[in-house]
Amino acid sequence: MKVLLSSSLVLGLVAILQGCSATSSSSKSYIDQLVIAEPLPVNYKSEVAIARMSDVIHRAEITDEQRAQLFYDRGVIYDSVGLRSLARLDFNRALRLKPDLVEAYNFLGIHYTQMQEYEQAYESFDATLELEPDHQYAYLNRGIALYYGDRASLAVNDLREFYQQSENDPYRLLWLYIGEQRVNAEEALANLKSRAKNISDSSWAKSIVNLYAGNISQSHFIDTVTEDIHSNKQFSERLCEAYFYLGKLNLLKGNKRAAANFYKLALSTNVYEFVEHRYAQLELDLLKSPKIKFPDS
Repeated sequence: MKVLLSSSLVLGLVAILQGCSATSSSSKSYIDQLVIAEPLPVNYKSEVAIARMSDVIHRAEITDEQRAQLFYDRGVIYDSVGLRSLARLDFNRALRLKPDLVEAYNFLGIHYTQMQEYEQAYESFDATLELEPDHQYAYLNRGIALYYGDRASLAVNDLREFYQQSENDPYRLLWLYIGEQRVNAEEALANLKSRAKNISDSSWAKSIVNLYAGNISQSHFIDTVTEDIHSNKQFSERLCEAYFYLGKLNLLKGNKRAAANFYKLALSTNVYEFVEHRYAQLELDLLKSPKIKFPDS
């Protein structure tokens, strides 16, 4: 489903393409294809749940363990609506009351990664795995932290462990490729193409894998974004993923301005719970470094 764009929005999308090395004709085709979802609103059920949990936390006579679980549960909801600072406060409160609350460590590690506090992130994920050695997503999250913390070889070890637990998952493959690409780009691409055979063609995310493998163009990829979409929520989630991976691909190709604008589009979806939304903001923060300068056009 295509979304009609206002003239001001079209002008904004033109800026996305100014940093790309495309010709004017290809830029026009991109403008025709780019789609914008309505940002996801905060679910009123989340607001009600926060209010009820807060009431129980402060008024009910409950055990420390029960209060810890409520702090954690409220923190998860805060996180899901983008209130990250409040979420971190609740995760830390939960751990003070129940120091073996595994998922609280995992969430804190993610937040520390987003804040570029990598040593604290590593400690949080190490604690998660010490308490629950089979925690799959702690390997993903620690791998991502190591990747952004410039420890690519260690990142690949964790991302490979995560990938090997479900080799038909396109997102696991993509993150492993992103990690390996920093170690050896040529070998990473060969591995991606070989491993792509395990991904079902029925999965929409296979298009992302094909894009990274060079089998399809960005233009063709954008055409696939609206396939089999049945709700605005699903549409926003799809675009959050699509624009993040377009941003990352353009960054790997050296198109920093295009990458930045794709990350902004990913953030505009408000899909706070998605990995792609979380790290789109971090990617933007890294691009704002004084070491990085955008071309004028």
